[in-house]
Parts: sequence; C-alpha cells; structure tokens
Amino acid sequence: MKEKKFEEKLSELEEISRKIKSGELPLDETVANFERGMKLAGDLEKEISSIERKVEILVSDPGEQAEFTDFPEE
Repeated sequence: MKEKKFEEKLSELEEISRKIKSGELPLDETVANFERGMKLAGDLEKEISSIERKVEILVSDPGEQAEFTDFPEE
C-alpha cells in the first residue's frame, strides 16, 4: 500500500477529530477512531521532526550555531 502524504494524513486526522467531537459515534467506533488518530498523530510528529532536522542542517553553517527562522502563518 502506498504511503499517504503528510497533507493526507493531516486531513484524515482532522476528520477523525471532527467525528469524535460530534459525539454521534458508538463507543467502539470512537475508540477505533481514537486509536487511528493517535497513530496518525505519531506519524505526523515523526515527519515534522525529520523535516526540522533537515531544515536545521540546511540553514546552519559549519562551526556555527544553527539559525532558525519562523515561517509566516497562512
């Protein structure tokens, strides 16, 4: 099975959150959705950490402290 893109995972997590917050799901479906959401959140966190490390490497100069720049919010 093809790995989902970051944006697809985030969208799925948002949909799961909406379903759980609605309170309309039976308990077993709520638990299953919660478990899936936790898995997605963990996957997304790992991807973000990996990207942060790559950015740190790209913006740092040898022998100097890495410089971080805030990206504008959309």
